[in-house]
Amino acid sequence: MTTNALAATAALIGDPARAAMLAALLDGRALSAGELAAAAGITPQTASAHLARLSAAGLVSVARQGRHRYHRLASPVVAGLIEGLLELSAAPRPVATGPRDAALRRARTCYDHLAGRLGVAIADALVAGGRIELGEEGGAVTEAGAAWLAGFGIALDPAPARGRVWCRPCLDWSERRPHLAGRLGAALCARCFELGWVRRKATGRALEITPAGWLGLRERLGIKEATIG
Repeated sequence: MTTNALAATAALIGDPARAAMLAALLDGRALSAGELAAAAGITPQTASAHLARLSAAGLVSVARQGRHRYHRLASPVVAGLIEGLLELSAAPRPVATGPRDAALRRARTCYDHLAGRLGVAIADALVAGGRIELGEEGGAVTEAGAAWLAGFGIALDPAPARGRVWCRPCLDWSERRPHLAGRLGAALCARCFELGWVRRKATGRALEITPAGWLGLRERLGIKEATIG
C-alpha cells in the first residue's frame, strides 16, 4: 500500500458517519443501508453514498438477497483495524460509564469472535488449563486442547484458509488483555451461539449470557459469574 492509499483509507474511516457504520458492523452481521443509517444518525440516501465509497475501498462487502442489499465488513483484517482504532481512541474516563457501556465491556462480539470480559475469561481459562498457548503474535492448541475442543464440538483444523490464521490473540480494547481471534476464536463464538450460551441483544454488539451459558462456562471452563460480572 502506498502512502497515498494509506491516507485515503484513513480519510474514509475518519468520517464520523462512516466510522459509526463500520463500528456497527463489528458484530459480524450483514446490515441494510437503512439499519446503518440509523446507527450513524444519517439518511438512508447519505448512508448509501458512504457505503458505495467504503465498498470501492475494499472495507465493506455487499450481499444481495432478492431486492435487498446487505453490507458487512469485507474481512477479519478490516475488523481488526476497526477494533484497533477503537482501542487507540478509548481514552481513560474519570467517571463511571452508563449501563450500555457496561454491557459492552461484559460481553460482545468482535467481528466473528467473543470479546469483552467474557472473551478474555475464556482465553484465560484455556491458557490456564494448558489447552492453548498464546504468544505475542500467535497461538497454538495443545494435545489436551485438541481433546477438549473435540468434546466441545469443534474440529481441530489448523490448516491455512485464505490466509487467516488458526489461533491468535486479539488485544481487547476495553479490557486491554487478549481474547481469542482467528478461525479458532470464530469457531468458539459460533459454538457458544449454537449451544445457547449467548444471544444477541436487540441492538448493538453487546451479548447476553444465558443461564445455560453461565452453567456451561462454570462446568466446562471453571469460569465463575463473578469473573465476568
